[in-house]
Amino acid sequence: MKKHLRKLVGPAVSLFFLLSMTSTGYADSTVSAEVGFIFNTFLFLVCGFLVMFMAAGFAMLEAGSVTSKSVSVICAKNIGLFSIAGMMFWLFGYNLAYGIPEGGYIGSFLPWSDASKVDTGYSDGSDWYFQMVFCATTVSIVSGTLAERIKLWPFFLFAAILSGIIYPIVMGWQWGGGWLAAAGFSDFAGSTLVHSTGGAAALAGALLLGPRLGRFTKSGAPAPMKPFAASSIPLITVGIFILWLGWFGFNGGSQLAMGTADDAIAVSTIFMNTFLAGAGGVMAAATVTRLAFGKTDVIQMLNGCIGGLVAITAEPLMPSPLAAILIGAVGGVIVVYGTKLLFSLKIDDVVGAVPAHLFAGIWGTLAVPITNPDTTFGAQFLGVISINVFVFIVALAVWGIMKSTIGIRLSKEAELKGTDVVETGVIGYAIRD
Repeated sequence: MKKHLRKLVGPAVSLFFLLSMTSTGYADSTVSAEVGFIFNTFLFLVCGFLVMFMAAGFAMLEAGSVTSKSVSVICAKNIGLFSIAGMMFWLFGYNLAYGIPEGGYIGSFLPWSDASKVDTGYSDGSDWYFQMVFCATTVSIVSGTLAERIKLWPFFLFAAILSGIIYPIVMGWQWGGGWLAAAGFSDFAGSTLVHSTGGAAALAGALLLGPRLGRFTKSGAPAPMKPFAASSIPLITVGIFILWLGWFGFNGGSQLAMGTADDAIAVSTIFMNTFLAGAGGVMAAATVTRLAFGKTDVIQMLNGCIGGLVAITAEPLMPSPLAAILIGAVGGVIVVYGTKLLFSLKIDDVVGAVPAHLFAGIWGTLAVPITNPDTTFGAQFLGVISINVFVFIVALAVWGIMKSTIGIRLSKEAELKGTDVVETGVIGYAIRD
């Protein structure tokens, strides 16, 4: 009996002290500054873990989408870009975003440094980690679009520039208190700042890189899928479920606080709306492909989930559950017809990242005033245009310089052999296409 009582003493004492640090009465749920600091930091760290796990989702989605002769390079790209993004964001990316003057355009090229104080509300290190995984996610979006024909190391170089300079600059425009924040632009968790940025950079690369050999016929129609068939639909599906799970960290953590009951309620609402938007995107894509094309396209269902999640990311707190479903459903429809648009333009996007991230991200950002009365369509339009134009032009210039100097595309012979053989020397599967 005494043994069991001793086991209860520790938790009981801990509970007593936790309660003693709160103000009196249940109705007043405010906690002390130190406890709030701990809860907020914990939110950043846990949600950061979830967002980092999205890297596995992107890797699985891309590995399943390419042919079996390009799988190991996808794995190399994803673990490489994440490492590069982390180091670049520490080196000066964070301060480019958060060292920006109020209402300004660019921060400073200085390494991150810890200045944690209780009155800031959270640990600086936890904030750096949380923002870093957002940065890495932006780069991950680019990877799949350019698969099966881009050289590995030029891609790594672009990843360094995107994560260290391009993304932090546009991030600072709003989240760092820059000129778009002053103009009233709102993007809660990054429909435009993260997803459209990645999509615009991917689109610029795809235009200069060109499609895979034989992907389009002389008439411009997509070639039969067999030579370009996805290596593993189950792997894509696993990747989507991992991304969906990670999105709760992406959107929920963007509440940036967990020190009050109101914050806890807000995070819970965000979780619910995030789920419902993804579900809306799935079912909208399923319905549209069945009605319009006669068959339920599983690839579009999976990408429709991403489109729905991207769309709700700009404002996951304010919509009602029904509004969240509808916002996500529109995102899913955009993915379906955005894919058709790229086909008509002979733009080869292997994983469908441009429709799912760029197009759906634009929709989600423009839709914010529908549910958030504190925003305006004018400010949202200004943010969408300025960010996407800036990212596209700068990315196009970077890709263009790299193309004319070090080269960005594999040779015809290397592409036919497969990127695995040429770039890593390791095949992804023992049985090849």
